[in-house]
Amino acid sequence: MLHIFTELSKYILIIMIAIYTFQCFSVFGKKKDEEKVAKIYKRQMIVVFMIHLICNILIIMNEKKMVYFFFYLGQFILLVVIFTTYRKIYETASNLIVNNMCMLLSIGFVMLTRLDFNSAFKQFAIAVVGVMITLLIPLIVHKIHIFKRLSWVYAAIGIALLGVVAIAGDVSYGAKLSISFGGISLQPSEFIKILFVIFVASMLYKSTEKQQIIKTVVVALLHIGMLVMSKDLGAALIYFVAYVVMVYAATREPKYILAGAGLGAVASVFGYFAFSHVKVRVMAWKDPLSVYSSSGYQVSNSLFAIGSGGWIGLGLYCGMPDSIPVVKQDFIFAAISEELGGIFALCVILICASCFLMFMNISMQIRDPFYKLIALGLGTIYATQVILTIGGVTKFIPSTGVTLPLVSYGGSSLLSTLIIFAIIQGLYILRRDEGANNEKKAIRRRNDVEESRKRRKINKRRRDGEFDTEETFEDLD
Repeated sequence: MLHIFTELSKYILIIMIAIYTFQCFSVFGKKKDEEKVAKIYKRQMIVVFMIHLICNILIIMNEKKMVYFFFYLGQFILLVVIFTTYRKIYETASNLIVNNMCMLLSIGFVMLTRLDFNSAFKQFAIAVVGVMITLLIPLIVHKIHIFKRLSWVYAAIGIALLGVVAIAGDVSYGAKLSISFGGISLQPSEFIKILFVIFVASMLYKSTEKQQIIKTVVVALLHIGMLVMSKDLGAALIYFVAYVVMVYAATREPKYILAGAGLGAVASVFGYFAFSHVKVRVMAWKDPLSVYSSSGYQVSNSLFAIGSGGWIGLGLYCGMPDSIPVVKQDFIFAAISEELGGIFALCVILICASCFLMFMNISMQIRDPFYKLIALGLGTIYATQVILTIGGVTKFIPSTGVTLPLVSYGGSSLLSTLIIFAIIQGLYILRRDEGANNEKKAIRRRNDVEESRKRRKINKRRRDGEFDTEETFEDLD
């Protein structure tokens, strides 16, 4: 019975996530038809719950423990709270962002529960706290405008915290990534990247003169330099890409893109010769099988997992994702590919792509240049992180030790991504309100013009002696 359900579920899950993914992009062409879009979002929400339910039935059937059933109920309640709260509190919030966030969270919960229940429970607890905190962020973004004036506060906090990590941080896989206090471990770079984007936006929206650019470059290099000192090169690359994209968007000068590409190439060569672990990762990327017993073991097993899963997947609990080192963090995409299939994994990539498109759509449509740059910067950070993660897992690029947002295990990564999504929601609501206010102004202008026309017509008829004192404006329509 279990084998039959596992085989059947593979096809059901693929069909359902394919439908969901198609609808992620179909809404972009139907934005004017609000009724149709609302129905699409409702169907997406149902699909999220169905995929989550089917996967958890498989987990419970394999584990045969009631604790997994109660854990599923906890996740179900969390998803219901997210869906209903956003729809009740923020009526103009982006339903696509909410749906995608819940879909990626549910996939992450499912894979982590299958891999390690304790890690999944910790992730769930952090998600509960994160959702409670971030539900207030759209309101803060929408109401408080003081953020534009705190440029140097962001810079000071970011440099100070990264400096603490570089000096006294906990070492993990050869890099200083986190600081611990009271039994809690935090990775500051995950949160500072948000402050970094806000800092760059607050500097560039004021001015794009050469002097202002130089100031921003100096602070940006200090951030990146601290990360390099900590050997957190994946985060350094994310910061660097976000900075270059934001400067180009603010100035519209291609020279900054060219300078960024040149500096990035020089930094890559420097990193290769300066850090031994970079050489190891490059060697594993070039030919992982030649160093299978050492540095190539992780990448090789990742490729074996993706290949053995094929397009349809082996089914939950039918693969061997545990053979991949650090599978819960950096290589969870390989576990998804092996057990849920290549089609399912491609749909995950496309869901992430639809999030990025939504971020860019908000950036292009919002009028305030400060918020425009924030949306662009956060979208760039999100997209870069997804590319680095999946690129490393599939041997497209050397592994950078970056997690897949909302899916991989990691409290700091999860919480920072929830904050990013909440800020984007705040900007989306701000953009919708801008549009509503502009529409009201346009209506008022049209009414003023019409009233002026009627007054001129009445004055003309008065002068000609044709005006009836009982005649009103409405009689002239």
